[in-house]
Amino acid sequence: MEIKAKNKLAEFDIEKWYLSEQSGELLFAFKGNISPALITEILETIENELGIKQEKMKVKKRVYNVLVEALQNLYHHIDSTPQEELSLGDRFIVFIISKYDDIYKIVTGNFIKFDKVRLLKDRIDQVNYLSVEERKALYKLILNNQEFSEKGGGGLGIIDIARRISADLNYNFFKYDDEYAFFVLHIEI
Repeated sequence: MEIKAKNKLAEFDIEKWYLSEQSGELLFAFKGNISPALITEILETIENELGIKQEKMKVKKRVYNVLVEALQNLYHHIDSTPQEELSLGDRFIVFIISKYDDIYKIVTGNFIKFDKVRLLKDRIDQVNYLSVEERKALYKLILNNQEFSEKGGGGLGIIDIARRISADLNYNFFKYDDEYAFFVLHIEI
C-alpha cells in the first residue's frame, strides 16, 4: 500500500498520475463525474472497440463483465470529492482501459475517506489470497446467503472481478489530504 503525503515534497498530482497511466493501445480514458449515462457510454464504446478488434467471444465477455463490475463499484461506492477539489465534480472518478499485446488493463481511481481504507484493503487482500476455486465458492456463498450491504452488494463486485481474471487485483491508496486517499485499482484480463 503506497501512501504519499499531500505536501510540497510529495504531492499526489491526479493529472500527472492520469497521464502516466495512459500507455499501450488506449481504448478509453476518462476523468470526471460518473453517472449512469457515462457508464452506458463507456460500455457501448468498449463493446464497439472489442468488435472492431474481432476479439474472441470469451475475451469480449470477460472484459465486458469486468468493466460492468468495475464501473458499478465506482458508481455505488464512491465517496464525495474533497471540498478543495469540488471543481473536479462531486462524484469524481478516473477510468482507463488499454491493451498491451493480449492483455487488457483497466485502471480505476476515486477518492475514499481514510476511515474506509483499512476495510477495503483487507477485503482485496483476502480475495487475492484465495484460489480461483475459492473465489468462485465465496461468490456463490455470499450470493446464496444474500449477505448484502446497505449499498446492495455485500462485497460481490470485488469478488466477481477477481474470479473473472487470472491475476490478483493490484491497488494503491495515495494520501490526498488528512481526510481522503485516492484509491487506484489495476485489473488485468
